Amino acid sequence: MKNRMKELRQENSISQEQMAEMLGVSRQTIISIEKGRYNPSLPLAIQIARCFNTYVEEVFLLEEEE
Repeated sequence: MKNRMKELRQENSISQEQMAEMLGVSRQTIISIEKGRYNPSLPLAIQIARCFNTYVEEVFLLEEEE
């Protein structure tokens, strides 16, 4: 699953450390999500979307099978 988390975080001038604190996770978790190595749980994905005042679908993009 692709995501726009890094892009949205930078647009909102939020550091990885700040994001981690807001979500109650480690900075390493933020890095892993941004690099696509880790897909967050649904509750965490909802929290992330709320941080950016948007919908989960605007942050996380399903890769359609062709």
